[in-house]
Amino acid sequence: MTKISKVETLSCDAGWRNYYFCKVTLENGTIGWSEYDEGFGSPGVSEVIAKLGNRLVGLSVMDHERFYAEAYCLIRPAAGGIASQGIGAIENALLDAKAKVLGVPCFELLGGRMRPAVPVYWSHCASWRINHPQVYGNPIKTLDGVRQAGAEAREKGFRAAKTNLFALDDNHENPKSWRPGFAAPFHPELNPTPKLLRNLRQHLEAMIDGAGPDVEILLDLNFNFRTEGFVRALQEIADLPLFWVEIDSYSPEALAYIRSRSPHPISSGETLIGIRDFLPFFRAQALDVAIVDTVWNGVWQSMKIANLAEAFEVNVAPHNFYGHLCTMMNAHFCSAIPNLRIMELDIDRTPWDADLFSVVPQVKDGMLQVPDTPGWGIEPIEERILARPPLKDAGLFRPRTAA
Repeated sequence: MTKISKVETLSCDAGWRNYYFCKVTLENGTIGWSEYDEGFGSPGVSEVIAKLGNRLVGLSVMDHERFYAEAYCLIRPAAGGIASQGIGAIENALLDAKAKVLGVPCFELLGGRMRPAVPVYWSHCASWRINHPQVYGNPIKTLDGVRQAGAEAREKGFRAAKTNLFALDDNHENPKSWRPGFAAPFHPELNPTPKLLRNLRQHLEAMIDGAGPDVEILLDLNFNFRTEGFVRALQEIADLPLFWVEIDSYSPEALAYIRSRSPHPISSGETLIGIRDFLPFFRAQALDVAIVDTVWNGVWQSMKIANLAEAFEVNVAPHNFYGHLCTMMNAHFCSAIPNLRIMELDIDRTPWDADLFSVVPQVKDGMLQVPDTPGWGIEPIEERILARPPLKDAGLFRPRTAA
């Protein structure tokens, strides 16, 4: 009774974005869950899941690798992107259902648990409170607020915290997110200015000062410069003690050039899908840490990427800024791989996040505890998801006036 009878999707309001869920139901009533996303460059994943889900009905949940191979054949003319993310969402739900049928946690399907707890860093530290104070509270309007956010990370036992790029006004106040790589603001040339680089340094100095010497600081620059701009930014902050600088690039050669001129370790890869995308970056020795989005790739396929990284002596870290289900999917991945660096985790949450799930991820002294209950060890509560209708326009696709 392991045949699949239905594949569905659900979504709900998550404050300024939406959470999305894939639900796979078996003939025996077992339900497998996964979380995915449509708000950050990926509108339409739900439609991909609907199309591919039709092909799953009547097949065994045990054959998730067969599903991946067939689904890849179906999307081969346009492989990658949204189509591959739909496959990843289904694969993750199949893993949850399969593990529940077998009565084991998902990490057992991945080779077994190497670590019962996973080191995590506080992601978007200060960033979410600057960008979305109406959702997360604790608005930050000065560098002292940034400093206090760093201190809070230390006081709560985190060993690392990551922040982002912000522009300050002429009084060095009122930080505003600087994300031209995502059209916020729209400056497609992606050029740095002396003032922006000074602001970057000021922001990091405040965070480092508040966090103290025992909390490592990470910086995420995303796609917000081109090669020249990334090099200039790295020069501006060369003497600051940073855990890594995260840089997104689609050019292995450009990123290798940047890395060769960086005093800090370079992490990258969160927008790459599959071993075919990652291989050129490993060959070019373009990164110190490979960022793997298990939500996009599927956890089973992400294990292959981690194995490839191991062959090139590279550690991996998951991309994880979604809901609590994604956190637990990534926890099982991190628990099972040998070459883990650290795991991303958002700490600032909406007031209702905990109500949407059967459990809340547990962090003790900067370590996320990995459950040994069947499946991912967490489930969305369907009636509560349905009680919070999704926002019409969310994530990167909010109306221009709300951007």
